[in-house]
Amino acid sequence: MSSKYKVLYFFQNSDTVIIEIQRLDLPQNADAEAVYHWLYLDKITGSLIKLWFRSLDSSNEIEERYFEQGYLKFNKTEATYIEKHNSSQQKLTNMSNRTIDAEISDLLENYLK
Repeated sequence: MSSKYKVLYFFQNSDTVIIEIQRLDLPQNADAEAVYHWLYLDKITGSLIKLWFRSLDSSNEIEERYFEQGYLKFNKTEATYIEKHNSSQQKLTNMSNRTIDAEISDLLENYLK
């Protein structure tokens, strides 16, 4: 596990990973936008895209995150991501209680450089 970041949310299916990380290598007074990053990984192409966070909604059962590129709705076991521009919908498994694999960890380390 890196000392540069902590994984807050981790969702994946066979083609996609959506993850939120908190940077730990920044000053305490850093902007939230610099500290928290939602990232979309296309496993097929290997491309890693920052999701531009806009707002959230939270209840006991369902969490929702709104991004410039789409919308994520999740609970303790699963998630659905809907892309804004082509309205494709992806079902993902909530893996937040598991460790990310080395390949994803390497991509995150490179992203933070």
